[in-house]
Amino acid sequence: MEQLTYTPFTEVGEEKRKNLRQILSKYLYHWPLFLICLMCTTALAYVYIRHTIPVYQIKAKVALKDDKNQPLSGGAAALEQLNISSKPKFAESEVEILKSRPVIKKVVDELQLWCNYYEKSSYTTLDLYATTPFRFKFIKQKEPLKDYNFSITINSMDSYTIVKPDQTELKGKFTNTLNSSFGKWQLVPTANLKYFIGRTVLLHLQSEHKTISDYQEKIITVLNKTTPIIEMKIEDEVFQRGTAVLNKLVAVYKSFNVIDKNKETESTLKFIDERLTSLTQELTSVEKDVEGYKSSVGLTDISAKSQVFLDNVQANDSRLNEVNVQLNVIEGVEKYVNAPDKSDHAPATIGITDPGLINLVAQMNKLQVDKERLLAITPENNPIFVPINRQIKSTQNAIKENVNSIKTSLTATKRQLNSFNSGLEAGIKNMPGEERQYVSIKRQQGIKESLYVYLLQKREEVALSYASTLTDARTVEEAYYDDPKTSKKIPLFIALLAGLLVPAGMITGRSILRNRVLTKDDIAAITAAPVICELIQENTKKPLVVLDRDAYAIGEQMRGLRTNLLHAYDRKGKVVLFTSSIPKEGKSYVSSNIATSLAMLGKRTIILELDLRKPQISKIFNLTADQLGLSEYLSGKAAKEEIIVPSGVHPNLFVMRSGAVPENPSELIGSDKMAELITELRADFDNVLIDTPPLHLVTDATILAPMCDVSLYLIRHNYTPKSELKFIDEVYREGKLVNMSLVFNGVQMDSRYGYNLDYGYYKDRVDLSPWFAPFRNFSTRF
Repeated sequence: MEQLTYTPFTEVGEEKRKNLRQILSKYLYHWPLFLICLMCTTALAYVYIRHTIPVYQIKAKVALKDDKNQPLSGGAAALEQLNISSKPKFAESEVEILKSRPVIKKVVDELQLWCNYYEKSSYTTLDLYATTPFRFKFIKQKEPLKDYNFSITINSMDSYTIVKPDQTELKGKFTNTLNSSFGKWQLVPTANLKYFIGRTVLLHLQSEHKTISDYQEKIITVLNKTTPIIEMKIEDEVFQRGTAVLNKLVAVYKSFNVIDKNKETESTLKFIDERLTSLTQELTSVEKDVEGYKSSVGLTDISAKSQVFLDNVQANDSRLNEVNVQLNVIEGVEKYVNAPDKSDHAPATIGITDPGLINLVAQMNKLQVDKERLLAITPENNPIFVPINRQIKSTQNAIKENVNSIKTSLTATKRQLNSFNSGLEAGIKNMPGEERQYVSIKRQQGIKESLYVYLLQKREEVALSYASTLTDARTVEEAYYDDPKTSKKIPLFIALLAGLLVPAGMITGRSILRNRVLTKDDIAAITAAPVICELIQENTKKPLVVLDRDAYAIGEQMRGLRTNLLHAYDRKGKVVLFTSSIPKEGKSYVSSNIATSLAMLGKRTIILELDLRKPQISKIFNLTADQLGLSEYLSGKAAKEEIIVPSGVHPNLFVMRSGAVPENPSELIGSDKMAELITELRADFDNVLIDTPPLHLVTDATILAPMCDVSLYLIRHNYTPKSELKFIDEVYREGKLVNMSLVFNGVQMDSRYGYNLDYGYYKDRVDLSPWFAPFRNFSTRF
């Protein structure tokens, strides 16, 4: 059978432009929805712009002294040779320290950032940080703050009414002290109090921990690694608060920097003070011995030879003291590097002249300080500690090697000095007894005096360094702000975009959720079965549209389908089967109209109502319910002549109604008697049309298909699910229906679906309904 497609209307545009025009038509059809959404989003944008509080961006800059960029000294060069040059990135760690909780906590406490003042207006809440009529003041705090809200109405310059969190109301004066679960507090009036008489201010107290976390997120730091300079940014509705926060942050960071810097000298001062205390007592005792000895023996002077011996001994002892001090320091350093727990700083290197060891110990101290800073803000298992710990280990090994070398050298020097002392002491023994004893006491006094002066001098040097207020940071730019950027373009652009995207999304989502067949392209994309005809949707109560003179277009389309059938398969006794996938797709409607159209052409036609479960043909032709039908004939309870009845619409059209609903309809349809009936009807009639039940629900159509010449499969526009197209394609490819073609039924003549039809050929009157279509039944569009 040659497949022909009859389409009495045209699709808009050429094939390449059709899809785009179809998509645009679908959305333009819903232009009232787009208009309403645009009006709503624009109104919301206007309200937002009208009542949005401007936000200021406050900035400040701090320059750091970065050790990475400093030239290497002799000791540092030694470190370079020991492969300890990959020091921690000082500037990067300072960025983290700047936002650490200890630093932010001090800023929050000093500025009382956990306390906020608000006033409600018509559409928003105003922050009164800079213009508050009073300040919260703690008298005595009992417990950490939580979230508390107080409503305070200013009655006069002296009194107010406060509503507590438990909604209890209390009248008080600004001189009163209030008691709460978190402690005693007071409201201190400011110069702005007179402007707030009769107004209500909201006092909000927030947890200190939460406030610290909030400001850690608000403050943004950006490091310029080449300089290095840290730029700090914060956004705030009140520029005074933002400015105060950044300025206070810089000040607190500098004070912390000084404290951390002076920690490196604490161990040195502690060591010197302990030695000075001991030496003071020893020196006092020796001076008393000298005074007592002179008084007891009346000795006022010693000989020149004895003086020479005494000077040599004192010089040698002074050198020996220096060696002993250095050995003590070396032993302290050795004990420190061998200790498993290095929570304290490295001991002082006072008296050590080796520049390599001095630089190594200083580097060790710096590494420990940097590690302690990071520990204050970062867990110890953080990967950032891996390079620092590796550098500490390398420095520790280098110190051990240096200490062993210096210790060996000092021990040899000490032996030489002790040997020289022995020779001097032998010479002293040859002196007279009283003079020898005096020289010995004087010698001890000289040793203590030289060591005391030496340590006192070193203490002054270290104390000057400890008292220094110079920091490694300096302010480049104090906190400043620009005018707030409150652009109206962005909210309006977002409103316009939302006004278009929201309805477009609703329409698209609705189409996806409904998932119905809307165009012939939808059919062609999934199934290879040909579409023999497309029938428009006709809003009429008369089912036989070919007899309705008002239904010109659909009537002509039915006749076109009839012509297409006759041209495709023209023979006497042609049998045409009508079926669909699901109910209400129009198979009974189309079959009855095609049968009527054939009868009007002079063809003797009969239509079989073989949808035995839910028959519809009898209702279309208004046949009485008590007539015998096919179920009785196939059951052997009626003859063929008894069940053939005139249609009542045309003398050439006859109907075989279904009859009573049988218990076994599929078995009756598949019986030999059914095949015999079809054969007999082929001889008696020009056309035999069979109305069958939906194929996806029951198999009656596939049972009847071998007895037929043509199969017409109905698909209804905007009703048949797209999922059914796969089933239809499967039926077509497997040849379950003979000469199967598709009829696209109920097509809504709407530009959103890519269809257009000129009714002017069929009607003389002017139809204005398309002009009012967008507003008709608007609620049913979506």
